[in-house]
Amino acid sequence: MKETAAQRASKRSMDAVRKKDKEAWVNNFSDDACLEDPVGISPLDPTGQGHRGKEAIGTFWDTMIAPGEIEFVMRESWPAGDTAVANVGSIFNKMPDGNQIEAKGVFVYHVNAEGKVTNLRAYWDYESTVKGSALP
Repeated sequence: MKETAAQRASKRSMDAVRKKDKEAWVNNFSDDACLEDPVGISPLDPTGQGHRGKEAIGTFWDTMIAPGEIEFVMRESWPAGDTAVANVGSIFNKMPDGNQIEAKGVFVYHVNAEGKVTNLRAYWDYESTVKGSALP
């Protein structure tokens, strides 16, 4: 099966995180993109409305991505046409204090005609993921 634009965008996102390349990660999003990680209300997003726009997405990077060592293990990738993909798997984040969390979930990317991410919705349960960790 041919790789879709959404699958390519999701791979660019994961590659930028692995390489700790904030600029590449933020530029993979459209100017008006929304990042919901996790979807809904949590200490990472008290309003549950997501992080909107590149500035807010960059702040999310600084707070949640930059401090840790992140690895992705995606078991499945389900495209929906060329503009959306649902990746199923785990994201491991090892924090500087040695604490590690595993977010098991479904990670849905939507892209525009230019292949930029317009919406990233990460479906994982905050409470069960951080239980026993040092995260708020």
